[in-house]
Amino acid sequence: MKIVPLFLITVLLAAPVRATELPSPGNEGERLDFIAPAAERQNPKVANQTRESHLGQALELPPADLFPADEPAATEAEFDLKLPEESLPESDLPLTFNNQVAYFITYFQTSGRSAFARWLSRSERYIPMMKEVLKKEGLPEDLVYLAMIESGFSPHAYSVASAVGPWQFMSGTGKRYALRIDSWIDERRDPLKSSVAAALYLKELYGLFNKDWYLAAAGYNAGENKILRAIDMYNSRDFWELSKGSYLKRETKDYVPKLLAAAIIAKDPARYGFADVAYLPAIEFDTVKIPSRTDLELVAKICDVPHQTIRDLNPELRRWCTPPDYPGYELKIPHGKKALFEAEYAKIPEEKRYTEKILYTRYRAKRGETLASVAHRFNTTPETLAGLNRLKKTARVRGKLLVVPVLAARADDAGSTRPVQSAGTSRQDKAFMKYYTVKRGDTLFSLARRFNVSARILAAWNNLKMKVALRPGKRIIVAKYVEKNGSMVSAAGADS
Repeated sequence: MKIVPLFLITVLLAAPVRATELPSPGNEGERLDFIAPAAERQNPKVANQTRESHLGQALELPPADLFPADEPAATEAEFDLKLPEESLPESDLPLTFNNQVAYFITYFQTSGRSAFARWLSRSERYIPMMKEVLKKEGLPEDLVYLAMIESGFSPHAYSVASAVGPWQFMSGTGKRYALRIDSWIDERRDPLKSSVAAALYLKELYGLFNKDWYLAAAGYNAGENKILRAIDMYNSRDFWELSKGSYLKRETKDYVPKLLAAAIIAKDPARYGFADVAYLPAIEFDTVKIPSRTDLELVAKICDVPHQTIRDLNPELRRWCTPPDYPGYELKIPHGKKALFEAEYAKIPEEKRYTEKILYTRYRAKRGETLASVAHRFNTTPETLAGLNRLKKTARVRGKLLVVPVLAARADDAGSTRPVQSAGTSRQDKAFMKYYTVKRGDTLFSLARRFNVSARILAAWNNLKMKVALRPGKRIIVAKYVEKNGSMVSAAGADS
């Protein structure tokens, strides 16, 4: 028998089993000296399985049940394509789980959590009605989540690109699908009518893109022509392939994964940490036909509900009444009030259903004009003008900016583009403001430069003197938009 020297046994025992160093059994936190592929580093679940596989090979153990012996080993390329198995909720819209979708799921759970919780809270108010519309048109009902990422289900949502309403229609597209948009009504804000228009548009896009919902959704965001050019440019009809190129904007590349992430969370909110959301009740209403222009305050009085309830049910109405040239207008009233309303409304003479409102606008007096001539111009009295502007009846008004009363209908007929204000109502019906909270060191001039508007306009918007010191913590208006011909435009030019 050959005797092995003691020092050689010591060397052999000290030698590693493999080139890979392995942690000792009670020291699990020790580092493994192999470098996992990139996908493994991004996905701990995959990396952990690979470590177990390496460990089994190093110790010459049989494969575990998790890795059957007859299953081919995954290549590094396959690791880049695969993600941990994610059990997706049932949906009539094809759902995908990949890195892009996972990113937005995480975003909605973290940075975007508060906004997404509001969207969820508001969702049940409109989802049943919207799903009914989509179902009637033969479309996947889960397309309602497109409205979620477009507007958070807000009828009053508007974008800097002038898209309006829960489905964010541009003016031209809205009119293309028979939505009425004028100074009295904007049916892009009507949850029911805009849902019908969206369903028709999505159905058209679905057919245009050979029944591919991902391309249809991308077309809804960027426009069908943009997606058609991308298909031609990259010779592919796979949305994920198109999104790898540089032609589509980041917003469009993110649109489909954002839609899928919203659908996945909204269909199983508790699983993703939204178990405590308080949902608003589903909107319920009856519709009544209004034969002539009618005040919403009168409608609220007949229905015995607050005026705001009628306004909330009819967000498409931009004024205090139904449109003057829209006989048979279908007004939404609280569910269960239809019989009462029709009985009481029939008792009211047509001329008493509407009261002319006085609006107020501004007029700069020209050379040679007096209070009397301005009053005659606007069909009012010098006493009224003097009282509104805190002037004596004999005061000179040349060059002064005067507040003057105008009948609402006359102001509309004249096509006034300046925001007007009704006595006792807010300019929010016409103007949309962006606010800023003053910080220490801010001045009117520094904020004017920052928000690209003149200091004089900032002062006028906030009723400030030009040389006033701004108090930290005060909220001031730094941008203002008005709706003009269905589009949002800056009010700075109008107020300058």
